[in-house]
Amino acid sequence: MFDYTQAALGADEPFRLISNDIAEGRPIAATHVFNSFSCTGENVSPHLQWSGAPRGTKSFAVTCYDPDAPVGWWHWLVFNIPADVSSLASGASGAGLPQGAVESITDFGAPGYGGPCPPEGEMHRYVFTVYALSVEKLDLDATAMPGFVGFMAHMNALGRATLTATYMR
Repeated sequence: MFDYTQAALGADEPFRLISNDIAEGRPIAATHVFNSFSCTGENVSPHLQWSGAPRGTKSFAVTCYDPDAPVGWWHWLVFNIPADVSSLASGASGAGLPQGAVESITDFGAPGYGGPCPPEGEMHRYVFTVYALSVEKLDLDATAMPGFVGFMAHMNALGRATLTATYMR
C-alpha cells in the first residue's frame, strides 16, 4: 500500500489516505483513466482507505480534483459517507458505494468517477482528498455542482488527507 499523511486536529494518529491502486507522485494506471475524449482507459475508481480521522468526525467526503486543467477539473465527488466507513473499494463508483453515500456531478457533466484525460503531452496532477466532516450529512444531492460540494466539504472539515498521483498521455 502507498502512504501519504497529513496531520488532523484532535486525532490520536495522523489522518492518512492510502491506496492499493495509486501512489503519491506516481502515474495512474490505465485501469483508472477515462474512456472517452480520445482517452482509452477503463474508468474504474481507485481503492482508497483512510485512518486517523479527527475525533468528532460524523461523516466523510471524497474528491478527486485536477488543479492543472485550465480552470481546474473535478473528477469525482462523493459525500455523506458514514463515519464508520474507512475505505472505498476499487470500482466503488456507482453501485459499490456505502449506504447513504452520494456521488454528485463532476466536470464531465454527470455523477460518478471520471478518470484522468489531460491534453496530449501534458502532465497533470490528480489530488484525491478525504475530508473528515463535522456534520452527518451535507444537505446536497446528486445534482449539486462540483465547486459547491468542494466548498461545503471544506467548510465542514475537521481534517483532510490527500494523495496526489499524476497522468500524462
